[in-house]
Amino acid sequence: MTDRYEYVPHRLLRRRVRDIASGAEGVLMAVINEDVSDSVHQHWIELAYIRAASGREFTTAVGNVEPAE
Repeated sequence: MTDRYEYVPHRLLRRRVRDIASGAEGVLMAVINEDVSDSVHQHWIELAYIRAASGREFTTAVGNVEPAE
């Protein structure tokens, strides 16, 4: 695959979520499977992009995302 990332469907897209690692909340805007490989090792990670109330987006591991109450 030549693409460095691909969008992944997620049940919480466009819903309010919490990053359990930081406690920050926002709207889940995208989940992306991103290629972070180097010249020797191939490695992909899934990142969640969350937009906070300020409008700034931050990333976290998809496993850290839970619905906000």
